[in-house]
Amino acid sequence: MDYIKWNMNKFKSKDTSHTLIDEFTMETLNAVKHYHTTMSAYETTPLHHLNSLADTLGVKKVVVKDESKRFNLNAFKPLGGSYAMAAYFARVLNLDLNTLSFNDLMEEIQQLDTTTFATVTAGNHGKGVAWAAGALGQKANVVLPAGSSESRFQAIQELGADAHISDLNYDDAVAYTAERAEQNGWVLLQDTAWAGYEDLPMSIMKGYTTIIAEILEQLNGQDLHQFTHVILQAGVGSFAAAMAAAIYNQRMDNPPIFIVAEPSRADCLYQSAESKDGTAQRVFGDLDSMMAGLACGEPNPIAWNILKQIADAFFSCDDEISARGMKILAAPLQNDPSIIAGESGALPIGLLNEIMTNDDLAEAREDLRFDKNASVLVINTEGDTNPENYKQIVNN
Repeated sequence: MDYIKWNMNKFKSKDTSHTLIDEFTMETLNAVKHYHTTMSAYETTPLHHLNSLADTLGVKKVVVKDESKRFNLNAFKPLGGSYAMAAYFARVLNLDLNTLSFNDLMEEIQQLDTTTFATVTAGNHGKGVAWAAGALGQKANVVLPAGSSESRFQAIQELGADAHISDLNYDDAVAYTAERAEQNGWVLLQDTAWAGYEDLPMSIMKGYTTIIAEILEQLNGQDLHQFTHVILQAGVGSFAAAMAAAIYNQRMDNPPIFIVAEPSRADCLYQSAESKDGTAQRVFGDLDSMMAGLACGEPNPIAWNILKQIADAFFSCDDEISARGMKILAAPLQNDPSIIAGESGALPIGLLNEIMTNDDLAEAREDLRFDKNASVLVINTEGDTNPENYKQIVNN
């Protein structure tokens, strides 16, 4: 079998005190969610229980948080961009971010000149930055890496951003855009980090945690202890690390099994876990995967330092695993709801299906305790953000 590789995390630590994980407390989740709830477009996204799929796969529970409904933008990414902009202006204007509302921020920023936020994106992050900038009356300059779909590019332009598709891969485009931002006096709002550029990426990661705050509210009096497994998709790892850290802080006494899934052609976290000394590893080349939102070659060091401590396993998956997940969610069993999941959003369900049904993954199934008692949480991070490819996959 050459379409899935996996490894157990040999760097997992029993002592996670005084680490970046401590940034993702319940207090932080509540503050982030408070800001998002003051935005006029805010609504809680659905939490679906796929009982028939769970029965078919032989697990106790499969629960999907559906971020395709977020802010009517078809992906979770606007949570990060919008909160990071609030954090940026809170620092500039010396405002209390823990109690800041969107309307209060709008009043305060009237005293400032218009700010241009620059970023690189495979689609969803750039759309979120463009949307958040427009909502605050600011500007956005967005670069897409080579091979980006025309539909994703147009969606960003339609939100008022100055955007173009470059001839660079994701990581090279980030370096190019960081240089342009410095030259032009723009604010770089990138969802990855490096030495000297950590504050805004951390704010973006914290912005994502509204997802976990909502899940806690949606569990009908239960808590996160009901989940034995969490499968998280990763590009640079910012989303996966934020979700894992936020859940871990609620489950320190008995954390779930965290599994990280990546495209095989952009599996920088899997490769980092394969390293001898635990240093972050970059994957080079075209990073050619239909999972565009995950096609990143270099880990966010903040994210890697978190995942290295608490993730249990890393999986490197070919595109066909994601395609299988898209089909499973689009054509539900019996009374399960139909969920529109794009290429990046469907990877965790595709991987869960393989783990439970593919004899070649029997060792992974046993080592990671996927059995009739497993209760699995996954997050659909995007809807059909590439509509033509989505139709081609699910109708085939």
